[in-house]
Amino acid sequence: QVQLVESGGGLVQTGGSLRLSCAASGDIFSINAMGWYRQAPGKQREMVATIICSDGTTNYEDSVKGRVTISRDNAKGTLYLQMDTLKPEDTAVYYCAAAEELDFGMGFYEYWGQGTQVTVSS
Repeated sequence: QVQLVESGGGLVQTGGSLRLSCAASGDIFSINAMGWYRQAPGKQREMVATIICSDGTTNYEDSVKGRVTISRDNAKGTLYLQMDTLKPEDTAVYYCAAAEELDFGMGFYEYWGQGTQVTVSS
């Protein structure tokens, strides 16, 4: 079992920065991949960034490339999402996720945090 607790969301102005954190507890060594997803009002959930824990391989959604960095402290089991040059389009509820299973190098995300609101004002 894995528990995920997020922090770092909030209200920022366009061009600002936020760093989201996700503290994982429980059987953290069973985690093989972690990721950040977001869901904006009226839209489907989308992947923002993922990371493979063993080798650090990352994947980013196209619209955030160059503005977002995902990283993980494997020893602590903490996941981070550094977001810079934020835009109103980034406004969404952001969810931390963890996967034990890897299918074709991609995680099957079965553990989820509670979500944290990120609002970027114009």
